Formats: sequence, structure tokens, C-alpha cells
Amino acid sequence: MSGSRLVDVDAEWRVSTDELRLRLDDPGLTIVDVRPLAAYNGWNLSGAARGGHIPGAVAFPSTWLDRVDPAEVQRLLRVKDVTDAREIVLYGDLPDEVWAMRTQLVELGQERVRVYGPGWAEWAADETLPVERLPHHDKLVHTAWLRELLAGNTPEAAPDGAFLLFHVNFGVPEEYEESHLPGAFYLDTNQLENPVDWNRRTPEELEAAVRSLGITRDTTVILYGRDTEGDPNEKWPGRRAGQIAATRAAMILRYCGVDDVRLLDGGYDAWVQDGNPLENVIRTPPEAPVFGAAIPLRPEVIVDLAEAKQILADPDGAALVSVRTWNEHVGNVSGYNYIVPAGRIAGDVWGNCGSDAYHMQHYRTVDNTMRAYPEIADNWAEAGITPDKWVAFYCGTGWRASETWFYAYLMDWQNVAVYDGGWFEWSANPGENPIEVGEPDDVGEEVAA
Repeated sequence: MSGSRLVDVDAEWRVSTDELRLRLDDPGLTIVDVRPLAAYNGWNLSGAARGGHIPGAVAFPSTWLDRVDPAEVQRLLRVKDVTDAREIVLYGDLPDEVWAMRTQLVELGQERVRVYGPGWAEWAADETLPVERLPHHDKLVHTAWLRELLAGNTPEAAPDGAFLLFHVNFGVPEEYEESHLPGAFYLDTNQLENPVDWNRRTPEELEAAVRSLGITRDTTVILYGRDTEGDPNEKWPGRRAGQIAATRAAMILRYCGVDDVRLLDGGYDAWVQDGNPLENVIRTPPEAPVFGAAIPLRPEVIVDLAEAKQILADPDGAALVSVRTWNEHVGNVSGYNYIVPAGRIAGDVWGNCGSDAYHMQHYRTVDNTMRAYPEIADNWAEAGITPDKWVAFYCGTGWRASETWFYAYLMDWQNVAVYDGGWFEWSANPGENPIEVGEPDDVGEEVAA
């Protein structure tokens, strides 16, 4: 299909820059960005004058059309307000991608699908036009960026100094030994957590751990995990939640004081699916002589029991957010084989997660990358979780909470933390720590959209 076909679209289906500028706040209009999510977030993948997206646009990468079935496409479109009741405007970098999306939407019954013909390059080039982006998008790196970095090149937002790449999981070095990204070292979350209560280790233990990994305060640390790519009959049941493990490590490293911690969006799976190489060379990082700061340099990243109760006491100015399934929240299950009590912390706010303790579908896309950040923020806002509050996320023992903390950090929320003890600690003493079960009066499962 030739890109020139885009200009053959009838004039009534084309949108000019001037029209789009005036209609950014039109409640009857949905603007759809068909580029990769990394571009939407702020990475400059096409050489445009600026990175980011048109304000208010929803993200629907054109590649999804080939990855999901029609029913799932329809569901995703509804979630993003792409319906026949609204006027739709598509834009992107490549005319063919935009045209393919328009054709698909028309075939699905959308009657008012228009195209912003000039595309992202023209919008980005005009400094008078507004642009939105994920504030810390450079901490959520994409596979092409990492490929360039590993090749010895200097990609956009390259580390200022030394960097280390880690394959992260919980106690399965065999997974790392089987295959990992080129140049990656292995990070076992047990090095950062105490396996008795799954809380972060003591400052002394953490200093020894990060130094043994070659990490200093000034090291750029790039983390990834492995979730689904490979044999569907899992070799290590319950331990494959690699991206959650990577965010858990990211949170603790920020707590320690590492300034530049990054996550590979989509992890090992995205790397493999994009056709990149793997290796099985076992690597050991050189030990760092010093860390370079007293640990924890950022104690506010983690709250404990007393602070969790302070948050609960201030529902107008704070929120203790449960990153757990609905079945966990209402007390049908505890979610873990090592936690017996079921229920929730009285006074918490449900933030959802996914299907179980090892999945975060509510915060991920169909290709297992981070969900478009405005959607996450909008869902939180509906539940009263807003950036002006002191927000602490909790789950069973801090893993799922760490993923949501990382996303809030990417959005530049200033007062966010993880309640490290979580449901494991809270439920162990119901006499002192109030517990609720059953469906709350003020929230329903529809929040899970």
C-alpha cells in the first residue's frame, strides 16, 4: 500500500492542524495515536522535533491489529472511547499505518473516522502546539533503545556513565542460565528481601547486596524480567512473574539511593518478540568498593505499619491502595499459599491488579508493556487516588505494589511509597489491625474496566 493513498481520502475525512488545535477539548472527539507506545510516552522514535503525543490522545498502536483477535480489538476500542457515538481522528508517523487503522475501524462499523494528515512530525515541529508526555519516560526504556546501547552507541537519553543490565527473578538462577539478554547479570530478589517476611533487608544487608552486584549510587541500572516467552508448561511455577520482580528491585534500589534506575518495557518477552539475540554466558559483576551514600538515601519510598495507619487516618489527604485482585479484596481468597487470613485493610482503596498475585493485566497492554499512563491515572482518579495525596500501595508482600509505585514514579508523583509489610504483616495481628471482608459499600467491581 502506498503512503500516497492517504491523500486520496475525501476532504471531509481529513483534519487540518488548525481544526485539530481548536478541538482538543471537544467532548465528542477521540484522538487516536497509532504509533508505538514508546513514542506516545515521549521517546523520539522518528526524528521529530519533539517526543510525546497530542494532548488528550489515546494510544492504540497499529501493530495491535495483527496481534489480537477482532473481539479483543472491539473491547480495547470501547475502553479507549473509540465508539460509533464519537468522531475519531487518527494520527501517526507513517501514512500506511494510519490508513490501515482507518480501514479497520470502518470495517468494524465506525462511521466517522477522520485522519490528521500532516501527522506527528508537523504537530511536533510547531512549538506553539501543546504536547504531553510521560514525565520520566526515559526510565521506561524500549527494546530498540537497549539494542543501540548494547551495541556501543549513544541513543537518546543515554546513561551519563557506567550502566549494568540485570535479569531479575525470585530464586531461579536456572532461568538466567538458560538464556538472557546479551551482557546481562543476574539479580535474585532474595538479595534485596528477607525471605522471612519478604520485606526489604536491613540497611547493612542492602549495602552488602548492592556492592556485590557492582552497583553504586551513580550506576545506571537497567532491569528486566521474564514473564511468558517460552514453554507454556512452566518450568518454575509461580516464579515467572519477572517484570513484577524487576519493579520490586527497582523500588528497593531507589530506596537505597540509586539515582538512575530503568525498566525495559515488556522485558525479556518484548526483546525476544522483536527478534533480538539472547545468550547463555554466565556473568558475575565486579564488586563495588563503596556504594556512595548512606542507605536508605530515600527512606520515604517505603512505609511501615505505623505510617500505613497514619495514611488511613487521613482519607482526604492520603490513600492506602490495595493492588490486589477483587477476590482478595473482598476476602474470598488470601491470594497466597503462605498467608491464611483473607480480607483487606479496613479503610483502604482498591487499585486492582490482574488475575492473581503473579499477574498485572490491569496495568499492562495486550503485549505486556505498561498500559498508557493516562488510562492508569484516570482509573486511579476515579477511585480517589490522586497525585496531591500521600499514596502508599500495598499487596501481599510488596511486589505488585512495587509495579504500581514505579508507574506513579514515572508520572512524577511526588509523595508515593510502598507499604512493605502489606497484607502479610497487617493480617497477622487482627486484634491491632482492623480488617474488612465483603464488598465495600462505595465501590464495585466495575472499577476494573
